[in-house]
Amino acid sequence: MTKIEPLGAVRERVLADLRREIIAGRLRPGDRLVERELAERFGVSRVPVREAIRALVAEGFVHFETPRRTVVRRLTPADVKELFELREALEVYATGLAASRATPQTLAELRELLDSAASATEAGDAEAITDVNTRFHDRILAMAGNSLLISVMEPVDGRLRWLTRQNEEWPQLLKEHQELYEAIASGDPDRARTHALRHVQANYRSTVRHLFGAADPEGKGAGEGDGGESGAAEVP
Repeated sequence: MTKIEPLGAVRERVLADLRREIIAGRLRPGDRLVERELAERFGVSRVPVREAIRALVAEGFVHFETPRRTVVRRLTPADVKELFELREALEVYATGLAASRATPQTLAELRELLDSAASATEAGDAEAITDVNTRFHDRILAMAGNSLLISVMEPVDGRLRWLTRQNEEWPQLLKEHQELYEAIASGDPDRARTHALRHVQANYRSTVRHLFGAADPEGKGAGEGDGGESGAAEVP
């Protein structure tokens, strides 16, 4: 007897696959998501596809251009700036906590991820780099030992991973993560927060350079200035 997959499980599978394709760049900003075509490709009905698309809208990956046209979202400079401001506020705090609560076991796990990142960087494997670097930051968040902090980060985690994928300055990214590891391993929260802040701001500059062809389309980095918005440019 063929086992019938529950509708919720089908939805989650389709959602995870579509999210992964957007983050990896296989579905690009402006690409249209057509329920019928996606249902045929995944071999499912249109219902779980429709629900997966609604979830992607809620996560900020896609939006409805019209009631009948859904496309992958084009990020503006203001979108990127706001996400990095949030990342700066939460990750810097989490890294300080991680430094004060690190154990030999959690540091060994973080070191192992760093070694995997080095291998992926040497191989130039963009998808593996994105995956392991995301897990590196997830591990730091877990080391902080604050469940509320994790729940606050969860709704924007996918979009932050999407932005991380835009930064292709991989050797520099690896160097920053190595320095971040050393700062956490030192057990000094102030040193860890300083390196975390430096890392987030450098990643912000690299990301906008890749997306918009400028160091900062607003003339100031994440966490600087008055937070004014500029929506003049979009991801091509």
